[in-house]
Amino acid sequence: MTGMTSSARPILNRRLAAFGTTIFAEMSALAAATGAINLGQGFPDTDGPEEIREAAVRALRDGRGNQYPPGPGVPELRTAIAAHQQRRYGLTYDPDTEVLVTAGATEAIAASLLALVEPGDEVVALEPYYDSYAACIAMAGGRRVPVTLRPHDGAFRLDLDELRAAVTDRTRLLLINTPHNPTGTVLTREELAAIAELAVERDLLVVTDEVYEHLVFDDAVHVPIATLPGMRERTVTISSAGKTWSYTGWKVGWVTASPALVTAVRTAKQFLTYVSSGPFQYAIAEALNLPEDYFTALREDLRAKRDLLATGLEKAGFAVFRPAGTYFVTADIRPLGESDGFAFCRSLPERAGVVAIPNAVFYDHREEGAPFVRFAFCKRQETLREAAERLAGLRHG
Repeated sequence: MTGMTSSARPILNRRLAAFGTTIFAEMSALAAATGAINLGQGFPDTDGPEEIREAAVRALRDGRGNQYPPGPGVPELRTAIAAHQQRRYGLTYDPDTEVLVTAGATEAIAASLLALVEPGDEVVALEPYYDSYAACIAMAGGRRVPVTLRPHDGAFRLDLDELRAAVTDRTRLLLINTPHNPTGTVLTREELAAIAELAVERDLLVVTDEVYEHLVFDDAVHVPIATLPGMRERTVTISSAGKTWSYTGWKVGWVTASPALVTAVRTAKQFLTYVSSGPFQYAIAEALNLPEDYFTALREDLRAKRDLLATGLEKAGFAVFRPAGTYFVTADIRPLGESDGFAFCRSLPERAGVVAIPNAVFYDHREEGAPFVRFAFCKRQETLREAAERLAGLRHG
């Protein structure tokens, strides 16, 4: 028959067989079908700064980036990224040899793992983790070794002894994410120093996802692990524009690392998208140079939204983990008499008109994440108030 294979061999290769449609696509489709408020997928419901949008329009009209941009990224953006790392963290990178622009952080993660991991290498990742990590490790032929962040004193914490025990002679790299999605944990300088010591001692590479670097609250401080002793030459630092400037559809990300590591990552990246986001690269170059007032206002706005949603969830009967970073709140459904996050999230649009994400999808050890669900608060305050009002009925449902 037309379109059929001639044998029983599966069409999808075994490395990706465990990965179907992402939970984000499923829950966003459910939100559209039911008219529910989508607090599942982490995208804002308003655009970012008008001057940055106009910078993209200006680049389009001026013919900048409408054809293929340079493979490493346009010089203006690479220079702005290097200046940002120096200004904020005291990290000096050569824009020509130590900065690479990618199609969002997701491509940067994929290219890094494809470039640096050999089949059979072990990759230690902090669990729960963004779902693309697992898929990218699988595509690279690596073996995923999760180290679980567990609830402790109102936050999810890393057990450094467990991390050390997870490293074997087969470990190639540590995949770190801070501020951490989905838990909202921001690793402390002391925790990062211990990770750095382990990496140096065992001669490990570190790939660090820092896309939420500007979204930290209260007393939390984001510390790039590349700033710690012995780490600059063994760390691939990844960030992106989507979270900080609310233009997630532009897909502008970047890598900063030593020349050898950037060259390796670029070797894989050039056969993925090759280049992308031409005109938007010029706009993000301007965004990186916005005054500090912008970043302060962003943090304060999101802190207020965090508190609004967290308070609403507590009133609805959830046990809430207020995040130190990111724009996600993790909530425990057990006080509501529930224990299955998947079933809870799939029924929530009909029950309350709100969409959330089950945290178990971010775990290898599904039982560890079963009672937790994630809500995004990167929405307008009126949207969050309406969601909180809808969820209030759960306590009495």
